[in-house]
Amino acid sequence: MTKICIFGAGAIGGYIGCSLAKAGAEVSLVARGPHKEAIQKNGLALISDKGKEKFNLKVSDNTFELGEQDYVIIAVKAHAISPIVENLKPLLHSNTTVLSAVNGLPWWYFYKCGSQTILENSHIDSVDPGGIIWKTINPKRALGCVVYPACEIESPGVIKHIEGNRFSLGEPNGESSERLKILSDLFIKGGLKAPQKKNLRDEIWIKLWGNCTFNPISALTGASLDIIGNDPSTRKLIKKMMEECQKVGEAIGVNFNVSIENRINGAASMKGHKPSTRQDVEMRRPLEIDPIMSAIIEIGNKLEIEIPTLKHINAILKLKADYLNLYKRNELIEKLTI
Repeated sequence: MTKICIFGAGAIGGYIGCSLAKAGAEVSLVARGPHKEAIQKNGLALISDKGKEKFNLKVSDNTFELGEQDYVIIAVKAHAISPIVENLKPLLHSNTTVLSAVNGLPWWYFYKCGSQTILENSHIDSVDPGGIIWKTINPKRALGCVVYPACEIESPGVIKHIEGNRFSLGEPNGESSERLKILSDLFIKGGLKAPQKKNLRDEIWIKLWGNCTFNPISALTGASLDIIGNDPSTRKLIKKMMEECQKVGEAIGVNFNVSIENRINGAASMKGHKPSTRQDVEMRRPLEIDPIMSAIIEIGNKLEIEIPTLKHINAILKLKADYLNLYKRNELIEKLTI
């Protein structure tokens, strides 16, 4: 039986854990606080269009209790990975695969990227300060993932699935592998869509296109995606930010197979939806600024690409987050939730 640990059994992590348990994997969870206590007492519940299902899964806030795993799925936010890397070590044996189910550019991004860039096989400081994740986990363990579902923790121990069930998966070098096939098959058996992608980086950037534009503007204004996309002034701003993002992506070999207008229209069609960064502001949680904005700026700076609009909005968003105490790293570590 395949052993899989979900590190961060929150909304997305809990949804993945329940799905893999349905597929027959031996699933364990890392959680803490009331959420962990509720799972220990009552199991992890998943509410979906199929009703309410309950899963009795091993849960702990101490990874030594869970032992070595075949796969570790990291489901904390990208900016929360570096503070927990030491806690990952007890879960790893020589062949453990690590998948990060996060928004933005992942810590392993330039590992075997295959593009003619000076950044190949280097870490991104914005998401991996000092390369601590790269050095501790080792990118050879990494599998890529693009997350599409929307879920929420309805109450401690209870995950509510709202929409979507797709998790695109891929090897950093784009090749097929046995470990990729095994995990994809388990996702599918558990009721999820898990296509194996040869060009996962392209898909990462298509999603990032929306994350680095609509997310910060929604966080700053409080407006939903449809309002932002249909208002002439904010639509013009979003378009400019997307153009700059595209320049950086194309410079490192990304193929944008969707037009900017269609990408904006797709987001604007989601009536009343506030993206995760706005929700984090309202819940006073740390903001995903570095993986969805600062990382693009870091790459742009290294390649000497002019991206003034992204820099301007990034600076304003960080100022707002600092004012709300939602960005500074010393406070971030204290506020981490899994």
